[in-house]
Amino acid sequence: MARRATLTRMAELPPPTLRLRLDAEALASNWRALDAMSGRAAAGAAVKADAYGLGVGNVMPVLRDAGAKDFFVAHWSEVPEVATHIPASQLSVLHGPIHSDDADYARQAGVRPVINSIEQAALWLKSGGGPCDLMIDTGINRLGIAMRQIHDATLAGLEVVTLMSHLASADEDSPLNAEQLARFKAAAAAIPAQRLSLANSAGIALGSDYAFDVTRPGLALYGGVPRAEMAGTIRQVAWPQAAIIQRRKLQAGDSVGYNATFTASEPMAAGVISLGYADGYLRCWSGKGALQSGEALLPLLGKVSMDMVVVDLSQAPHLREGDWVDVPYDLPASSRTSGLSQYELLTGLGKRFRR
Repeated sequence: MARRATLTRMAELPPPTLRLRLDAEALASNWRALDAMSGRAAAGAAVKADAYGLGVGNVMPVLRDAGAKDFFVAHWSEVPEVATHIPASQLSVLHGPIHSDDADYARQAGVRPVINSIEQAALWLKSGGGPCDLMIDTGINRLGIAMRQIHDATLAGLEVVTLMSHLASADEDSPLNAEQLARFKAAAAAIPAQRLSLANSAGIALGSDYAFDVTRPGLALYGGVPRAEMAGTIRQVAWPQAAIIQRRKLQAGDSVGYNATFTASEPMAAGVISLGYADGYLRCWSGKGALQSGEALLPLLGKVSMDMVVVDLSQAPHLREGDWVDVPYDLPASSRTSGLSQYELLTGLGKRFRR
């Protein structure tokens, strides 16, 4: 057993059959564009969920060097990796201190907790207080101080760096946008803070009234287009590829995959591709999706499996085992085809992709 473990440690892994290229220049360009669209406000960056699935280690140096100075994660567990790239004081944790251990960790690490309730405010003050951010719920009914609580005496003891809220329908022309803006202005008049932040990616496109001092783009940094105003400006960042692991010759009458949802009507070349729902390429692509080789489309045949899809190689008969094919991942187009949100498409990309 010991000998096998030693050999495993010494053996070099063979080349991957999944890879994900990060277009660093597109990422930097997206941040610069969002910063410019933010007007006098400074654009920050949401880097939660491993930088929306693209890898904190890949993304943070690019955003930092492009000029971003405010970063946001959701969980305390995300702090250590992000904080290796920036001063801890530039990082906010959106879920806030639920337990005294959270508050102690925030103070020791030097990051700012985002206070989301009167109870969290009391906990933070009891632990010693200090700089924090404060979330106001202006209509999304997730985290945040309720509007009826903005005059609570507990909040007066907080040292609020960033007073923030989150738009619920910024990707739509909804009356709720203006309602949330008005509520946020009312909260800002009641609670002293060094700066104000309301706009997410879509909110930036709503105009200068929503920008305030700091914007918090996430999706659009990574190639998502939440509003039509951003089309043509935001560039694709994630470029997945998968390898052909077997080439097959189907005969007329041969069925493919689980439940035999595709049956060949004539002889055809097919490729088994190292890509499946365990990698974030979900079953909703079945019957709709196509991979690509150059200009040639390779339609999916049958259902997506956990680790494999099968594609029609009729338009690319030159492809052989070991060749790479592209997984089209223009986020707005992929969202329309798959029915998945652009957020799900990004954050669902699996760990088996070599980034």
